[in-house]
Amino acid sequence: MTSTIQDLIQKMCNKEEGEAYLFADKLAALGTEEVLLALLEVLKSEDMDEAYLAARALSKMENNQMALKPLFEVIHDKKNQNRNGGLVQMLEGFDLTESFVDILRIYLFGNFKASLLAKDYLDSVEFEITPRVLKKAEKHWNHFKNNVNPNSDDFEIKKAEVEQILNEIKELLNEE
Repeated sequence: MTSTIQDLIQKMCNKEEGEAYLFADKLAALGTEEVLLALLEVLKSEDMDEAYLAARALSKMENNQMALKPLFEVIHDKKNQNRNGGLVQMLEGFDLTESFVDILRIYLFGNFKASLLAKDYLDSVEFEITPRVLKKAEKHWNHFKNNVNPNSDDFEIKKAEVEQILNEIKELLNEE
């Protein structure tokens, strides 16, 4: 790794740095594969502040699709469940057209902020939907239904939303 990239990452991860996001943005502007790989290492670190800054840089990079799967892995990690809203927000910088199931999972199982952001993506992104995607989505929906209190207000809201989404997908697939 070149010293410039190392220096920028060290400054971005420095807890004393008041404007660490500026270094994240500089890394994003460089936009090389070397930067992407270095940021993926930071993203997977245990420090959520550093992971957020890495996600910010990755979301602003032009050729960033290689980072989407690792970002979803960090978002879905159970230890991050109550603190991943900022990471979910960074998904806006990625092409999510093939990420319906991941976004649905965030909507179902995410904290308030993550779930709210995921719902916005579900409403605004044109996803690539296949029968296989529908089957995976139904699997996660069934898992959610079987593991959440069915008497909660949150459950009823999500039930109405998800069943409507799944029914619309079924109709679209039947038209094809």
